[in-house]
Amino acid sequence: MVSFLMLCFAGCKESSTSEKTSRVSALPFYKEATFTPHWLDPNGEEADIIHKIPKFSLVNQLGEEVTEKTFKDKIYIADFFFTTCPGICPKMTANMMVLQDEFIDDDDILLLSHSVTPETDSVSTLKRYAETKGVINEKWHLVTGDRKQIYDLGREAYFAEEDLGLNKTDDDFLHTENFVLIDKQRRIRGIYNGLNKTSVQQLIADVKTLQKEHLN
Repeated sequence: MVSFLMLCFAGCKESSTSEKTSRVSALPFYKEATFTPHWLDPNGEEADIIHKIPKFSLVNQLGEEVTEKTFKDKIYIADFFFTTCPGICPKMTANMMVLQDEFIDDDDILLLSHSVTPETDSVSTLKRYAETKGVINEKWHLVTGDRKQIYDLGREAYFAEEDLGLNKTDDDFLHTENFVLIDKQRRIRGIYNGLNKTSVQQLIADVKTLQKEHLN
């Protein structure tokens, strides 16, 4: 449902460009789990104080600390996965690989995948997974760390789950197919179905739109 809405919002602001280029003139901002779009001036006061991803400290597949400072002045796409997932994760990883390939030469764009089973996804496990999947370390961070921090980020910062209205505890498993687009000021600018090729292509287009916004 969220992905369908995102495509509809994009369609409201179409521009006449070709495939895999920016197909929207502007991206909305999001500040809560319903993902109601807010069309704001990116340089205005409202956009400056809207919801932002908070500070965090995790560890990537190389054993390096990854914080919000890692993504300073970067656009990035975040998701949540685990290495032993037999269901949606392999397809999500394949689609994150599409994003890695699309922006392989663009230092402006990074990827961030959070393990939702940090108790088993150690640094060494993430490193083996990254090597198996063809992850480029400087482009794509697979992170592990404190479980509560990761789950709080997923539910309260990225709003990645779609189970609106359900009160969940730290014991409830976090499992979502969503990719979340974050701008250079750590603000949420889009959510996409990471299993859907059309949605992933829309994400690629929206990243390019966001890059143009940051140039203005």
